[in-house]
Amino acid sequence: MDRLLVITIPVLSLLALSLLSEVHSTSFKIVNKCRRTVWPGLLSGANTAQLPTTGFALPSGASRTVPLPRSWSGRIWGRTLCGHDSQGRFACVTADCGSGKLECAGGGAKPPATLAEFTLNGAGGLDFYDVSLVDGYNLPMLVVARGGKGGGCSATGCLVDLNGACPAQLRVATGNGTGRGVACRSACEAFGDPQYCCSGAYSTPDTCQPSAYSLFFKNACPRSYSYAYDDKTSTYTCAGADYIIIFCPLPYTSQKVLSARKDSVQLPLVNKTTMYIMSKYASGASFSGLMRARYARGFALSVLTSVMVLRPYL
Repeated sequence: MDRLLVITIPVLSLLALSLLSEVHSTSFKIVNKCRRTVWPGLLSGANTAQLPTTGFALPSGASRTVPLPRSWSGRIWGRTLCGHDSQGRFACVTADCGSGKLECAGGGAKPPATLAEFTLNGAGGLDFYDVSLVDGYNLPMLVVARGGKGGGCSATGCLVDLNGACPAQLRVATGNGTGRGVACRSACEAFGDPQYCCSGAYSTPDTCQPSAYSLFFKNACPRSYSYAYDDKTSTYTCAGADYIIIFCPLPYTSQKVLSARKDSVQLPLVNKTTMYIMSKYASGASFSGLMRARYARGFALSVLTSVMVLRPYL
């Protein structure tokens, strides 16, 4: 009996460790470098169980680590300018998930929203991840893989505040549109045109090409998804990593950290010449026509830009 007990205890211990590794093999450390509170939202993909938390408040300067199961897919985003309305329902000005509560409970981000998307332990045992501006933009975000052993494990994200430079046709602002910019819509959401949505006759990579509006996002944030078929320069892989997700990262600091890590991706995280569209172009109704004309003549977006503006979310 004693011998059986001695043998059983190590076996049970190994089984418990194996189950623990299976259940919690990856973690997301979510960090808020913004000057105000951000309310992260988390949504699991189809056939993936919801996480123990699907939404919480993250004050400025704070961080929180969320454990994840070994095979998980879903997305993470930051909600801003949140609070309770007169009826006690929780709501946010940008990226609200519609649950009426702090927890999103299966609700996704209402566009526009900057999204970090993950498929963990996918094909070949690799994690696939990206930062997407396909549904628009509301916050700077950086994703950094930590401790990975396979894949490129490169960082990705959009490090800058694009709300001030957002073209007038896409701009979301407080005060019924008359206040400060708080988000930037995608052209698909703003116009509903199939050529911007990659739908209908434009539903293939050959027929759906980047627009002047998606190029605005792409030139400022070269590694982020800018439209539906922007796969080649926007999806990254790693294996066996934990991930740090930072809202409002400091661009210069981020670049120094990535240089120390010898990031192998050729595209920069920050395009230092194309951050801020000059106000005459950003606020003018002729933005789309002007940009199309410049691209048709082979001009780079940098011709239309001024000194870049780097500032955390205010």
